[in-house]
Amino acid sequence: MERKNWYKLDNAAKIVPSTARGANTRVFRLTCELKEKVEKDMLQIALDETIDEFPFFNCVLHRGLFWYYLEDSDLRPVVELEHTPACMPLYIPGHKNLLYRVNYFDKRINLEMFHVLADGTGAFMFFKTLIIRYLQLKHSLSEDIKPVDEFSVEEKNVDAFTDNYSKQKGLKQLKEMSSVKAYQVSGELDENLLPHLLEGTVSSSKFLELAHQHNTTVGVLCVAIYIKAAILSMNRGQKKRHVVVSVPVNLRQFYHSGTARNFFGVINIDYDPANYDGNLNTIIEPVDKAFKEKLSAENIEKTMNSYSALEHNLAVKVVPLPIKDFTIGRFDAAAKKGVTTSMSNIGRIKMPKEVEEYIDRFSAFMTAASQQITVCSFGDKMTFGEASPFKTHRVMLNFFRCLSEQGIEVELGSNDYDEEVSD
Repeated sequence: MERKNWYKLDNAAKIVPSTARGANTRVFRLTCELKEKVEKDMLQIALDETIDEFPFFNCVLHRGLFWYYLEDSDLRPVVELEHTPACMPLYIPGHKNLLYRVNYFDKRINLEMFHVLADGTGAFMFFKTLIIRYLQLKHSLSEDIKPVDEFSVEEKNVDAFTDNYSKQKGLKQLKEMSSVKAYQVSGELDENLLPHLLEGTVSSSKFLELAHQHNTTVGVLCVAIYIKAAILSMNRGQKKRHVVVSVPVNLRQFYHSGTARNFFGVINIDYDPANYDGNLNTIIEPVDKAFKEKLSAENIEKTMNSYSALEHNLAVKVVPLPIKDFTIGRFDAAAKKGVTTSMSNIGRIKMPKEVEEYIDRFSAFMTAASQQITVCSFGDKMTFGEASPFKTHRVMLNFFRCLSEQGIEVELGSNDYDEEVSD
């Protein structure tokens, strides 16, 4: 009998199974909208060939005595026409199933993945390879076309946290994340806690121009306008609480890694609404300053090590998994009280020139107990994807109104069930 390979979870993934509950399935969705309808059979062939380049993704999740772990699987993914709500659970305890799915509808191809396998950047490595292979088959393009950021199978599968860890008191930083009580987004919950997706697309060049007008970056401007939108959504009593935006940081750019597994840290941007005087620059300036401080080399190393601290802390190591699940779940709930939203900026999606003409846009969504926003751009289309269990989208609609007031047109789309996109 052939012995199967097994893998430890990377350090960011270790907390994922313990925190996947309710609306927060810890499943994210990447979408590519083409300029023509998707052909199922060709997409299946493309998927079969792509997964061979990412063998780590074809695993199932098991519970060990002290930690979860991944094991190679001979299961093969099957492409399906989308027929269920977005981002439904992929990990079901006691069930042996793959931790990703690929489906399609009309012109859209969707990849959904359990966060244990990868972060958004790592999943996009897989997704871009899939899209390129599909378009090669569909349009008889050269097989030599490769992703712009191509890495070897070995580089894609490496655990970059372990490779770059240096011993520090990382648990202290994790505890500090739960010390603030932030403004919480609220609304009418979906009865079944299904994710409601809102997609807003704007001109990348016009958004960049707006950032330049304010002498700042696209990432800072995204967070600043969100903070303004949140303040506009608050009543007088709520304005006593700070708006805290959690921003995942792609650590590959700091450590020159090509891993397709999780390799990110998180910085929190904290803003007191009392400092807002109606001028957007009174938000941009402190946000810009916070970004620069928290993205310094020293602070990035602390952020990276805080994720490794769980594995390397002896007291945590010897605690049985059920207790870890309970403790991590409690900590995660406490930490969320210190965050208003999470905004992940994946950045510009680069594709080979040979396939660009067939693609309209990319978008991304990440489930959350309250709200998470994911930003990416392709060509001149910059897309903000919000996932939330709330039936209304008050803060994000204020966000898009703020852009409209700056002369930036917004194209809205939603998966809302039997409801219009409204306040």
